[in-house]
Formats: sequence, structure tokens, C-alpha cells
Amino acid sequence: MPGDVFKALSDPTRREILRLLRDGDLTAGAIAEHFDISKPSISHHLASLRHAGLVTAERRGQEILYSLDATLFEELIAYFLDLVGESRERGVEP
Repeated sequence: MPGDVFKALSDPTRREILRLLRDGDLTAGAIAEHFDISKPSISHHLASLRHAGLVTAERRGQEILYSLDATLFEELIAYFLDLVGESRERGVEP
């Protein structure tokens, strides 16, 4: 899991998409309005985020609504807390 997530998060456009979705669910078209790149490129970024488990997609009529996947973010926080705990147990400050 972490590998796909870190790869997805390494792209600034994907991070900006996640910031947009923090404020609520959006369609691909609404997301695309915030960028100067093609809609197929936005779709590619959304597919990467979905593959990493960072966003979910739900079809509503003819549109697909994208949302943050809070479950994965909770897992990531737990993952980082475990890393910090392991570092402290070894005497290494994070």
C-alpha cells in the first residue's frame, strides 16, 4: 500500500486534486476547471489516485463523483505513527 500511495502523492497535480477534494466531492469536470491541463490528463491523475486508494469514485447518473477515501488516510496516519514508534524504540528521533 505505501508504495502506490507515495507514488501518487509525489505528483503536485495529484496533491492539488486531493486539496480540492478536502472541501467536498467533485466531478472530473469540476476538478479540471482548476487546471490548465487536458481532461484526459485529469482522468489519468484521478485513476492513479483511485489505484492508490486515496479517492473513491461513485457514478451518479452520467457523472462520476470523486471523494477522498478517509479510511486510507487513517491507515497512513497509523503507518507513520508506527514508524515513529519504531524509531523511538531504537533510540532514533524522527
